[in-house]
Amino acid sequence: MPTTPVSPMKSMLSEQPLRFWHRGHTVNLGNVPPDRTLLDLLREDLRLTATKEGCAAGDCGACTVVVAEAVNGQLQYRAVNSCIKPAHAIDGLALWTAADLARPDGTLHPVQQAMLECHGSQCGFCTPGFVMSLFALYQRTVAQGQAVDKHSAMEALSGNLCRCTGYRPIVQAACSLQADAKQAVDEQPIVAALQKLAATEKTGGHYLRPSTLSALLQARAQHPPAQLIAGATDAGLWITQGLRRLPQIIDLTRVAELRRVERYPQHIAIGAAVNLQDAFEALAADRPVIAPFGDRFAGWPVRQSGTLGGNVANGSPIGDSMPLLIALGAQVVLMAWRKGKAVHRHVPLDRFYTGYRQSLLAPDEVLAWVVVPRPAPGEWLGAYKVSKRQEDDISAVCLAVQLHVDGGRIKAVRIGAGGVAATPARAVKTEATLIGQPWNEATLHAAQTAIADEFSPLSDLRASADYRRTILDHLLRRAWLESTGQATVRLEDLA
Repeated sequence: MPTTPVSPMKSMLSEQPLRFWHRGHTVNLGNVPPDRTLLDLLREDLRLTATKEGCAAGDCGACTVVVAEAVNGQLQYRAVNSCIKPAHAIDGLALWTAADLARPDGTLHPVQQAMLECHGSQCGFCTPGFVMSLFALYQRTVAQGQAVDKHSAMEALSGNLCRCTGYRPIVQAACSLQADAKQAVDEQPIVAALQKLAATEKTGGHYLRPSTLSALLQARAQHPPAQLIAGATDAGLWITQGLRRLPQIIDLTRVAELRRVERYPQHIAIGAAVNLQDAFEALAADRPVIAPFGDRFAGWPVRQSGTLGGNVANGSPIGDSMPLLIALGAQVVLMAWRKGKAVHRHVPLDRFYTGYRQSLLAPDEVLAWVVVPRPAPGEWLGAYKVSKRQEDDISAVCLAVQLHVDGGRIKAVRIGAGGVAATPARAVKTEATLIGQPWNEATLHAAQTAIADEFSPLSDLRASADYRRTILDHLLRRAWLESTGQATVRLEDLA
């Protein structure tokens, strides 16, 4: 019997509808391809053009929108980059764009009014993104009776770039925000609508969104070629910058077991669906030095969307989290569904990568947890990132050093490095020059020589090979200065 040919685009259409809350009602859309971005859906399909496209890479923030999820009867708000967010990722969530904030009579929302009064806009192209980042900040703080200070304002706006204003009036607008009961979000109807949507999960079709670990593992076993995503902050770039098509996607962000940070006496386990912000906060609870390092990982929207598990699984040689985790002795838990049951294995992170963006992860496996040892008595940790911009930028070089010094001699050391090899790497030869040696300048010089010989970095648009070697040398010296009590070693020390 002859068959009817199916066009490539039609074969990629999702069999299940995309449903989300917007402007007081549930939107129900069919035939949305699995790799359609949220920005394209808004601008091209729904003609909601308040959201702008600036970079299509999650860097500039012009496309920022706010999504909210119902958790324990309340809404949790997040500012996200719609340009790299798959449209189906907001299924079951509430959505706001810059055109949704003013009241029907035209009264501006407090964040819009503050931007107007503080002259926070000039050309205006980036303004919708700033407004949405401020709206998320407003809902998290001002609406809860808390004041906005300069630090929280800068953090909330860290994913938004502006060429015109110099940022001062925008930060001023953020710090001037006051609660307005007339503009309060009536959450209960939205929560009720989202709870109805949450009654079903996407377990078939071209965009799968399982809600349990067993369902995720079985979906992975049944569809090994499918692209597994979490926050899609990297996968979104493959679509917008690499022009790749992703015919089938498995989204693990709704898997309940993987959304937790579990604390044990000897370690913490961070689920693969835990976003970067929450993951770094969990790590910083044991090691406060990680907090400023985490703040520089990326802008707020990326940290709210991307996950630590996704960053590790993707394996970019310039991914910031891996050098830190390698220095901490982290392991990854890989899981699969085989012979009718879930199986797992633990792999030390420094042995996980086999080549450029290649790892030991089998086609039917999922990276489920990142397991990080708790600090041992006497541990010292330094984590350093060098990039072209202070905020919202990828590393040229990243170095993390964990030391245990007893009686003036180095008893244990682990060094993780990024940006200097085809994979995130452990500086094993450099560590060998340090073990058992007095922690003095002579030992430091030997380690600096070793680390320069251990790696052969490449030259690219971020840095030359010589620059990277020089930075490795200087960061190792910074670790020595800081660990031996030298003050004002970091930029934040000067502040």
